[in-house]
Amino acid sequence: MKFGIIKERKTPPDRRVVFTPEEAARLQQEHPEAQIKVESSDIRFFTDQQYQQAGLLVTEDMTDCDVLFGVKEVPIEALIPNKKYFFFSHTIKKQAHNRKLLQSILEKNIDLYDHETIVDAQFKRLIGFGRYAGIVGAYNGLRAFGVKFELFNLPKAETLQSKDDLIQRLRRLIFPPIKIVLTGHGKVANGAKEILDGMKAKQVSVDDFLNKNFAQPVYTQIDVTDYYRRKDGAPAQKQDFYKNPTDYTSNFERFTQVADIFMAGHFFGADGPEILSREMLNASNNKIKVVADISCDVDDGPIACTLKASTIAEPFFGYLPSEHAEVPYMHPGAIIVMSIDNLPCELPKDASEGFGEMFMQHVIPAFFNGDQDGILARAKVTENGRLTERFAYLQAYVEGK
Repeated sequence: MKFGIIKERKTPPDRRVVFTPEEAARLQQEHPEAQIKVESSDIRFFTDQQYQQAGLLVTEDMTDCDVLFGVKEVPIEALIPNKKYFFFSHTIKKQAHNRKLLQSILEKNIDLYDHETIVDAQFKRLIGFGRYAGIVGAYNGLRAFGVKFELFNLPKAETLQSKDDLIQRLRRLIFPPIKIVLTGHGKVANGAKEILDGMKAKQVSVDDFLNKNFAQPVYTQIDVTDYYRRKDGAPAQKQDFYKNPTDYTSNFERFTQVADIFMAGHFFGADGPEILSREMLNASNNKIKVVADISCDVDDGPIACTLKASTIAEPFFGYLPSEHAEVPYMHPGAIIVMSIDNLPCELPKDASEGFGEMFMQHVIPAFFNGDQDGILARAKVTENGRLTERFAYLQAYVEGK
């Protein structure tokens, strides 16, 4: 079997990779029956020379590979027919802008394995860049606070090397006694928590967060039962919420009245109710002045001020609640918003190392043990020019209906 690590071709450039030179060399060592080729690239964080020094073949020709590993969407013109591909296709939620990509994958008889669809038997995701989105997103949220109030000017995360570098920069600063509310308990939110803990912000209970004053920066990490309530007044329960999200409404306003920074690290389902509304942001007692929307759900998402995805080049924009409109972030009445949708790109080394370790642990064994745990079978989106059973719901989307 021949594995290929492909060049990232999407614009703006993505410097991450599925396998670092070290992980690719380990794969080759542990499975000598496999061959690994690396497509030459002047974009990725790790150079061609580093792969060559690790004993790997770097080439321009990937046509003889059986399985091709990438990170972001492969441009239609670069797809090689009759191959197995792993990448984030951004099609499984019926994203309109990628319909042609999925159509082409089917036409070219490609077996697509989307990184998002790699799950265990309980359908829990096994790999992803979520942790690094949280790490960079939290740092950027704190950076936005310094910019908005002209207190300090942190360097961009992309100019630093690692999570430890981000934390060191934060720990050099003296923060006022700000309150930070963080939603979620998954990989994204826990990545953000690493930064808050690293900068020595104190974690406090919801009750203390809402009712007490502190002499140092504090944060509280909240879940769906903290920021949603049942419309009928019955007790909120997590599993009930997941089954019946339309029975719930936001209970987040109590946090807007005391928090300075909101870091959004939650998962948001299609039927989920709004969390932070325009009315909350426009209320006279709203204290939130910085929103770091790490989850970044733009179209009818749960955060009213996330009007768009920002970029690494232009990470911040201003939101004026009275007009529900974008304004310069230094506008006196503006809330500063950070909503970059490709945050892990700012830490390509750390993100690639972490991703490769997860891929080696959870996915690669399936190629050599007959997929005994069903990892590949569950992850496969297309096969023999058709959608697999798990993803048959995409048929109307493919047909443009």
